[in-house]
Amino acid sequence: MSDTASNDSFSSFLPHRLSRKSFFRANAILIALAVVKIAIHFWVNTFDSIFRDELYYIACGNHLDFGYVDHPPFVALVAAVSRWLFGDSLFALRSFSAAAGAGMVVFAGLLVRQLGGGRFAEGLAALCVMIVPIYLGVHGFFSMNAFDQLFWLLGAYILVLIIQKESLGLWILFGVVMGIGLMNKISILFFGCGVFVGMLLTSNRRWLLSKRIWIAVAIAFLIFLPHILWQIVHGWPTLEFIRNASQYKNLPLAPMEFLLSQILEIHPFLFPIWLAGLGWYLFSRAGKPFRLLGWIYITAVVILIVNKGKSYYLAPAYAMLFASGAIVIEHGIHRWGWNWLKPVLCLILIVGGIITAPMTLPILAPESFSAYSQAIGISPSAGERHEMGALPQLFADRYGWEEMAAVVASVYQTLTPEEQATCIIVAGNYGEAGAIDYFGKPYGLPNAICGHNSYYFWRPENLVFETAIVFGFSEENVRLFAEEVTPVAMIHHEYAMPYESDLPVFLCRKIRSVDWSALKSFI
Repeated sequence: MSDTASNDSFSSFLPHRLSRKSFFRANAILIALAVVKIAIHFWVNTFDSIFRDELYYIACGNHLDFGYVDHPPFVALVAAVSRWLFGDSLFALRSFSAAAGAGMVVFAGLLVRQLGGGRFAEGLAALCVMIVPIYLGVHGFFSMNAFDQLFWLLGAYILVLIIQKESLGLWILFGVVMGIGLMNKISILFFGCGVFVGMLLTSNRRWLLSKRIWIAVAIAFLIFLPHILWQIVHGWPTLEFIRNASQYKNLPLAPMEFLLSQILEIHPFLFPIWLAGLGWYLFSRAGKPFRLLGWIYITAVVILIVNKGKSYYLAPAYAMLFASGAIVIEHGIHRWGWNWLKPVLCLILIVGGIITAPMTLPILAPESFSAYSQAIGISPSAGERHEMGALPQLFADRYGWEEMAAVVASVYQTLTPEEQATCIIVAGNYGEAGAIDYFGKPYGLPNAICGHNSYYFWRPENLVFETAIVFGFSEENVRLFAEEVTPVAMIHHEYAMPYESDLPVFLCRKIRSVDWSALKSFI
């Protein structure tokens, strides 16, 4: 066990019996790597453009509620706080994700320390977190996935503290973290299922007889309860969303494809490290007290394979494997006296991270990306069935939104003031609607109306209008909506997703019906 084992209170969450000077000396490597991590994202954020999901989260932040069709409310609350503090600054909004990434770097090292590893293992685990392509990509824009990854790691860290010295305070803290994690993304239930399976299969099953764990469960449930009530009131829309995504959107993977994708997406250079870490939890004598963490990973893998989940859903589980894998490598180096391997290994990982960074960070010009992707033999997949364009979806969904709003505005400005007063804008999906809401204000555009995801619930009741600008739909579908349909413009961007380019814009009069279900978008 590490000599930094926890005590019986919340204060055991972080090392505390240190002077300020000693604290920075003990954590200098982790702090330095965290600063580098956040600096990378701050640099990229200065020239990057807005991502589709960011438009939607900003819109959610403008419609605060206890739930949304496709996610719980935490990310919308953060977006609202960011706007309240910093206005519409995209840089500020993304700083929250960058901070979550820096937190992962620090807590990966602290987890190593609690597991009994030394300084080199701490730095190695933190470095592993830094170069994971999925982590780099997710921490580079505002997303609930950035917080989800951090909540998984915090959950693992607290579990290790509990294993070392169980206390009511730590169980309460665990319940709070899990509750907030659920309010961020429901997939943290995979982590919770893993904890339960791990307890059944290890000596930690004694926890099931302790009231402390049930207090933690009750706390998590109470924090998550407002979202459950929202789901009940609105007819469980998230279940319908999940069914539709599984049936029409997500690309199913065979079990072997899913497992192979983990090696490629997490980084081939990191495969030996996290595999060694999994083995340390499951099979080693030193890792036996923490075997629960290995079962969390195995349980999540099984759940995702059975339910044909996207491969990146497993990404949050790897930080805790890097921690144990770094310990295995550190012990091996010390045992064989191969101290020369330390700088060599770090250099290899840094070079590997630099090679793959352009695949998830938008640091290459679009015309250079395809050539670079072909040169290194990597072609990123979004895990969806949509047709891909010149760029992978992670990058393509950052192009065309401002131009889209400008085209729609050019149509809107051809209307008379009287027509504008009774005109609505109908968009095909949440990205298109978000673009109108975010970029349309300088043009005087009204907020978009849309039937996709949570926009479905934001449509005004008893809407009165005589004219509509409609885009994101085929002309055939639009003619079900209005008698007089005139194609008036075309939205195009060479780097946008194919279904967001070459979109006709229709000016509609003599509205036939406001049955929004008659309109079916291209997505």
